[in-house]
Amino acid sequence: MNNCRPHKTILVTGGAGYIGSHCCVALDQAGYRTVIVDNLTNSRADVFNRLARLCDTPPIFVQGDCRDTGLVQKAIADHGVDAVMHLAGLKAVAESLQQPVAYYDNNLYSLLSVVQAMQQEGVDDLIFSSTATVYSSSAPHPFSEDSPIAPEQPYARSKWMMEQILSDLHHASPQWRIGILRYFNPVGSHSSHLIGEYPIGIPNNLMPRICFAVTQKNAPLTLFGNDYPTDDGTCVRDYIHIMDLADGHVAALQHLRTQSGMMAFNLGTGHGVSVLTLVKTFAAVNQCQVPYIVGERRAGDMSAFWADVRRAQEVLKWSAQRDLTQMCRDAWQWQQQLQSED
Repeated sequence: MNNCRPHKTILVTGGAGYIGSHCCVALDQAGYRTVIVDNLTNSRADVFNRLARLCDTPPIFVQGDCRDTGLVQKAIADHGVDAVMHLAGLKAVAESLQQPVAYYDNNLYSLLSVVQAMQQEGVDDLIFSSTATVYSSSAPHPFSEDSPIAPEQPYARSKWMMEQILSDLHHASPQWRIGILRYFNPVGSHSSHLIGEYPIGIPNNLMPRICFAVTQKNAPLTLFGNDYPTDDGTCVRDYIHIMDLADGHVAALQHLRTQSGMMAFNLGTGHGVSVLTLVKTFAAVNQCQVPYIVGERRAGDMSAFWADVRRAQEVLKWSAQRDLTQMCRDAWQWQQQLQSED
């Protein structure tokens, strides 16, 4: 079915966060208005001043929890929202092993709330933020969207449950247009270096941990294991520049305008890079030392995964454009920008 429905205003849940803020910039560049709903649990309020400098039309901010259905519904109604990008959620693998109930409560109920609010307002175009960790670790690489599914920790299981909820919703209400985006490993920052990854507390993701190790004395980076069945013994991941990921969201949204149905897409580069290779590349690109030690394996980590991105290339006409050098350079320049503001 080809029934073009124009989008003008997009609700971005979790839009104050790392991925959400970059998506708002990409949406603005593509001519969309954005409305952000965020409780600021894993983000900082000063991002809105930064977004105001980057966007022709700064996002409208509604502070609150996505599990508050009335609040989400009011945001949709008040601002004439045409489509939703649901990015809000808890996302740390190790933390999910320690706090599984919190992950199921937050992630599942936030999706249910957002969908119920959309149903009340007659909005049925949705981009959903999922994860590549839903794939089975025993599946052959690279992972395609048809690879076996076997999530191995609560974070990934919550995402898979959410995908199943959306599948059931689409089966019951075929007018819904749903794009499921399975992220690999976003890194880097916007080229302005006004926004970037800004973790609350001790960083969990590798790139901010590298930056922390460079800037902090007596705080070397810990490599979680060097005995994996990979070329250098460290985990292999598909690192994708954050702006390529954001552009992938815009491409998926534009696809929803013309095609009914529900489809999953991998957003990655299609290339695996080891943790140690990323560390060495960061040091070489930015001419710095990255002190590190080798620690124990971290629970929940797969040894290796990277994306088969042919579906996104063929259907969305999207592919990652920025290389590992640019990822490392932008991440470090963002970190230096933050230090200069302190």
